[in-house]
Amino acid sequence: MSKKILVVIASTRPGRLGPAVGDWFVRAAAATAADLGADLDVTDLAEVNLPFLDEPEHPSTGIYLHEHTRAWSRRVAAADALVFVTSEYNFAMPATLKNAFDYLHAEWAWKPCLFVGYGNTSAGTRGVQMARGVATSLRMLSIGGDIFLRIAESMRDGVVIDSEQLNARAGEALRQLCRVADVLRPLYRDGIEITRAAPADAAELLVLQRCCWVDEAIANDRLDLPALLESEADVRSDLRTWSTWCVRSGARLVGSVRARLDADTWEIGRLMVAPDHRRTGLGRRLLGFAEAQAPDGATVATLFTGERSDRNIALYQKSGYVLTDDPAPAGAVRLSKPLAG
Repeated sequence: MSKKILVVIASTRPGRLGPAVGDWFVRAAAATAADLGADLDVTDLAEVNLPFLDEPEHPSTGIYLHEHTRAWSRRVAAADALVFVTSEYNFAMPATLKNAFDYLHAEWAWKPCLFVGYGNTSAGTRGVQMARGVATSLRMLSIGGDIFLRIAESMRDGVVIDSEQLNARAGEALRQLCRVADVLRPLYRDGIEITRAAPADAAELLVLQRCCWVDEAIANDRLDLPALLESEADVRSDLRTWSTWCVRSGARLVGSVRARLDADTWEIGRLMVAPDHRRTGLGRRLLGFAEAQAPDGATVATLFTGERSDRNIALYQKSGYVLTDDPAPAGAVRLSKPLAG
């Protein structure tokens, strides 16, 4: 199974050496990554450009008001393990790394991490020590085997000096990181995997949407909702025109969402979660997943819900959607949000 390793460049100051150290690690570990089927995804916090924490809700809620937070959340959530490339400023890690940690909560949990520190006298060890404590509090597992580079000895003209011994350490560190990621995967993925729906899922999708839309019928005082009236053949037909994804808990289908492109609009629909799996964050996870599947050319995401579906409207608004005056089916409202470029 392929793994995504997020390599985070922590320092953002002009003249920093972090990108050069990150480039060295990726280059030195490339052969090991290929052997293990690991994808090294370099993320520079200078490019992520997070402002100082500006979310009104606690990160543990998973409710994010700002798109910069949602984009950061998607990137960290997709990772199977993390490598933090960090300097040391005044005996501590860069404030930008602490800020990046503080934005999120569940996205970090149960994932293994490795530190590559660099600096002068201490080779970044004190900054890594501080960062490791924060990572542990976020339920990451620091696997040890961290790499420390003393600038005067390991770098020349702003570039890491390649050596067989040093490069071997990078490869071995990545190998250990991937090994632990394989063991921890059932924890950080919560046993939940979002997969493409197949025609054979039509009957279960029909049962789920009828179950979910009973609440909508009651809230909106109407029984003529399409989701309650469709047949299994209708659902199967929609699978041919909509991209549909589902989530199973064991053998049971407990959540689903679908989407399709109309000009530059990514239409999201039928977001549904079984009643006994609500308030677990699964709905937000499905919504974020559907947004992330938007193809190139899609500039806005849009969806509908009942005009009296207050719980749904609140969820969508907390996810960055706004009510619009654009046409909507009778008894429904349309919400939309711009998609990040």
